[in-house]
Amino acid sequence: MRPIPTFSFALAALVCGALMPGLAAGRMLPDFVDLVAENGPSVVNISTKQAPATAEQLREFSVPDLPEDSPLQDFFRHFFGEEGELPEDGDNPQSRSLGSGFIVSTDGFVLTNAHVVEGAEEIIVRTSDRREFVATLVGTDKRSDIALLKIDGEGLPAVKIGPAQDLKVGEWVLAIGSPFGFESSATAGIVSAKGRSLPSENYIPFIQTDVAINPGNSGGPLFNLDGEVVGVNSQIYSRTGGFMGLSFAIPIDVVMDVVDQLQTKGKVSRGWLGVLIQDVTRELAETFGMKQPRGALVAQILPGSPAEAAKVRPGDIIVSYNGRDILTSGALPPMVGITPVGERVKLQVLRGGELVDLEVEIGELPEDEQLAARPSEPEKVPANRVGLFVSEITPEQREQLSVAAGGVLVEGVEPGPAEQAGLISGDVILMLDNQPVQDLAVFNRILDAIPSGRSVAVLVQRGDGRMFHAIRVP
Repeated sequence: MRPIPTFSFALAALVCGALMPGLAAGRMLPDFVDLVAENGPSVVNISTKQAPATAEQLREFSVPDLPEDSPLQDFFRHFFGEEGELPEDGDNPQSRSLGSGFIVSTDGFVLTNAHVVEGAEEIIVRTSDRREFVATLVGTDKRSDIALLKIDGEGLPAVKIGPAQDLKVGEWVLAIGSPFGFESSATAGIVSAKGRSLPSENYIPFIQTDVAINPGNSGGPLFNLDGEVVGVNSQIYSRTGGFMGLSFAIPIDVVMDVVDQLQTKGKVSRGWLGVLIQDVTRELAETFGMKQPRGALVAQILPGSPAEAAKVRPGDIIVSYNGRDILTSGALPPMVGITPVGERVKLQVLRGGELVDLEVEIGELPEDEQLAARPSEPEKVPANRVGLFVSEITPEQREQLSVAAGGVLVEGVEPGPAEQAGLISGDVILMLDNQPVQDLAVFNRILDAIPSGRSVAVLVQRGDGRMFHAIRVP
């Protein structure tokens, strides 16, 4: 093998260093040492004492079928034994939940998740210097999963609050907490997405990160590189009970609004529009004459709601809220939720292919915003051109289905376009091709007038909800 002159290596190093100094510096990983040292004392460990469960209460709990390597296996073996045996009354000690929190004021206000302290008889806050305080629960908000605590202390180390709205996807963030009870654990990652809506709560625009979050991290702070808290770690997506790369934090601006309301009013109020909405799919966009899917499609107007007073209609597509574009349906609820009750806002909706401006006075979100809907023989007709057997709705059926007026009942579905669109027996068709369906005759007239090969939107009531489907007429 022929030796390579050593000066060539030196020359290559010099050339690379001269040509790419910015690239080398740009790819350096951030140093979290100072950030952890400065903010670690502000992060606390939270444990609670709860009344012991009776054997009867425990029998109502079913042990889930977890994978053998799940980190929760040890938990269930500890409390239920290898075979899931239940203790007798009085044998089980007071349970203790474990979570994280952080000090937001030098006089002792502490933030954590509401689920960390739920049902607690006593809340104990432990600081990094091993001091322990019995905390008072100031208030909780289950929708945002935020709890505000107060401990007796002066000159406590408090965090700096930062602007969550300035976060960018790809930005580095750091979490400090007590995963599995290991106190003052720091984990880092990046912001994966912003404005995430979760099935459990669509009024919170969650920050998604890939920071390692595990049981015990709940309620802990999420920091940016400036050492400012930008979120409260709240949830993870997991099939095993442990971290799988998807963590969700509540934006700190949402959190601080909750804190302000808890301190001043003792409860949290949120804006309410009173519509049930869905995403605009590619097929539905075609039926509404849209070039591309966007906006929030209104499937139902709740009685007595602000939307009803503002003359919003089913089939409207909300494309703008107070001047802010709505790209997906999930973007609308957080915007409405943070709007002060009583404020008048402007809506822009797409109705019949034209943009319509509306003004609505935002109401207060009720505890339960869902409508209460409960699921002589009608005249049957042959299957129509989309494969539906439909009939008039009898007065008895109207009462059972909570359909005050209009609509036709789907008695059966045969293989064809309607089945492919997801319609099933028992559905009530309220609108077809953006036109209200008053009765069977109107339904047939609208359907007969639709040109072959065109997709149309069908508004269907099923159970207690309404949703649009797109059917392509063969």
